[in-house]
Amino acid sequence: MFKTILLLVVSNIFMTYAWYGHLRQTGMPLWKAILISWGIAFFEYCLMVPANRAGFANGFNGFQLKITQEVITLVVFTVFAVWYLKEPFHTKYLISFLFILGAVYFAFKK
Repeated sequence: MFKTILLLVVSNIFMTYAWYGHLRQTGMPLWKAILISWGIAFFEYCLMVPANRAGFANGFNGFQLKITQEVITLVVFTVFAVWYLKEPFHTKYLISFLFILGAVYFAFKK
């Protein structure tokens, strides 16, 4: 389980930067942003696929893998948005995240 979570975290760091890292470079041509993002996303896939395989082999089902990945994505994105994009974190986002954690609870409930 630890290996799955670690790989998901690192892959999401790559994914977040690939998808949103170009937003501050407003002068960059779109085609260039797409190619750079695509190159970065390659490394995300190199980590995401093994993470999902390891998780599935160790007892996660597909739904649990996806929900876990989404929570990790939100945590990674939150740090990225506040630190890199310099966006404020509002209480409404925290409340939204708490509802998503409720979904995680129900997804893993026996």
